[in-house]
Amino acid sequence: QVQLVESGGGLVQAGGSLRLSCAASGRTFSTYAMGWFRQAPGKDREFVAAITWSGSSTYYADSVKGRFTISRDNAKNTVYLQMNSLKPEDTAVYYCARGPAYCSGSVCTSRERYNYWGQGTQVTVSS
Repeated sequence: QVQLVESGGGLVQAGGSLRLSCAASGRTFSTYAMGWFRQAPGKDREFVAAITWSGSSTYYADSVKGRFTISRDNAKNTVYLQMNSLKPEDTAVYYCARGPAYCSGSVCTSRERYNYWGQGTQVTVSS
């Protein structure tokens, strides 16, 4: 059983920063891609960022490119999302998820490819 637990959300002013963490259980964390998704009220859950199992490749939604950075520490079974220059439109519940063992391009960014999800952490950006 895989468990993912997010932390680090909160309330921040526009232009501020937050770092989200996602701690994963299980010994196979390092063999899977990991992703971050978000869901704002009344909207579908959308892709934010993904990282391959080795960390050698990362992918970002256009809306966060240049502002957010995804990283992972396989020794700690943890994936991070550093969020800088936050905007009110970044307000959402952020979820981490485990993806496929190997992916590239659109496979890494497709929500349907992620089969384990955390409970989410709220990020609120005030204007």
